Amino acid sequence: MNTSQGQKVVVITGASQGIGADLVTAYRKLGYGVVATSRSIGPVDDPKVVTVRGDIAEADTADRVVRAALDRFGRIDTLVNNAGVFVAKPFTDYTDEEFDLVTGINLAGFFHLTRRVLPHLLATGAGHIVTITTSFVDQPSSHVPSVLASLTKGGLSSATKSLAIEYAARGVRVNAVAPGIIKTPMHPVETHQTLAGLHPVGRMGETSDVVDAVVYLESAPFVTGEILHVDGGQNAGH
Repeated sequence: MNTSQGQKVVVITGASQGIGADLVTAYRKLGYGVVATSRSIGPVDDPKVVTVRGDIAEADTADRVVRAALDRFGRIDTLVNNAGVFVAKPFTDYTDEEFDLVTGINLAGFFHLTRRVLPHLLATGAGHIVTITTSFVDQPSSHVPSVLASLTKGGLSSATKSLAIEYAARGVRVNAVAPGIIKTPMHPVETHQTLAGLHPVGRMGETSDVVDAVVYLESAPFVTGEILHVDGGQNAGH
């Protein structure tokens, strides 16, 4: 049932922890209804947050997410493609299973959900897509072997620009945030000192750094096709 025709609605993937969980909080503070999805997410008490558990690499999950958004809110205004997986290994050590995992979540997840959401963004006349990539796409590091990240997230950066141009005249903006290494549950505390040293500013990023960048892009009507680096200077060199 459509209960909130006037309220803006955001779909957020990878929403159960880290950056995704904080994005849910940030968009609720902006007054948005939220559809939050991840493989492990559970129900929440907030009636303005709908959770959908599922693997974003599967097309069925994207179908269920869109259906949940329309059933509860009747519209979709923003999509944040936050779900992603990062496997740092020497290239020849990657397995076929890891290739399937990384391409499934990073690429298929983006494709399945973005393709299904876009018609609803076009219907609002002012939709927005934001994708979380990685600074390693533009500035690889000899300290962090990350070919699968570059292969997949690099594709997302290019797709961001391509979609931005394709839909610029139809009211949909498309941007990306390229973080450095952020303090999330993905990185054990004992690795933080080493990881901090990979950034020119000498520290890791906080989830709030990425969330603030997404919120900025949400409120920037003249910005589209932008890859916003939030990486402590990594993109400039190290």
